[in-house]
Amino acid sequence: MDLITFARGTGLEAAFTIFIIGIAWRLFAIFRHPVKKDLSLPRTTHTLSGAIRTIFSRMIPHREFRASTRFSVINGYTFHLGLAIIVFGFLPHIVFITQITGLSWPALPNGVIYLVAAITIISLLVALMVRMNNPVLALLSNFDDYFSWFVTMLPLATGMAALGALGQNGSALDATQNGVVVAIHLLSFELLLIWLPFGKLAHAVLVFVSRGTTGSQFARKGART
Repeated sequence: MDLITFARGTGLEAAFTIFIIGIAWRLFAIFRHPVKKDLSLPRTTHTLSGAIRTIFSRMIPHREFRASTRFSVINGYTFHLGLAIIVFGFLPHIVFITQITGLSWPALPNGVIYLVAAITIISLLVALMVRMNNPVLALLSNFDDYFSWFVTMLPLATGMAALGALGQNGSALDATQNGVVVAIHLLSFELLLIWLPFGKLAHAVLVFVSRGTTGSQFARKGART
């Protein structure tokens, strides 16, 4: 079995399996904890709306912190939105998702994707430099922070290198030329999938659980977050 065959076959299946089991394990670990009974009367029963409101309201910093956090917030939104555009807007990625799920949608022009990829890479580099040069952030950072950054950057870097090695229909799964380059890109994506449930990147899924729970509890108490 050559590298590209492994990357688009056994490696991909193993990565998705670990990702799904890992996320399920994290969710089970959270919800298995018993909930302390609240003996007070609820101020409202609209806890679902409170949960949804908090999920979205926490995306905007409180007024008191906007000035001091403006740069980090803008930079954070830049690479998060950039990653989403690259994942869901680039033709090879859409072909990849279509082959797995059957879902499809129009792709963005390659020029737009290239520009977004460049901005996203710069934004991630800026985030790393800020973390390493800020005394407080540097003190609080650990292996998880730096490895999570690495496995996020790696598919971007290898994806740029793999642009000229795609298959005729634009799918990395059908690449026949420069298969090693495409295989390395797929393996870097599989590394991201494997690490995501166990590191801080799990916030991509768990953030909705934590914010929703907080919003629901605050709504029951009649408070707004």
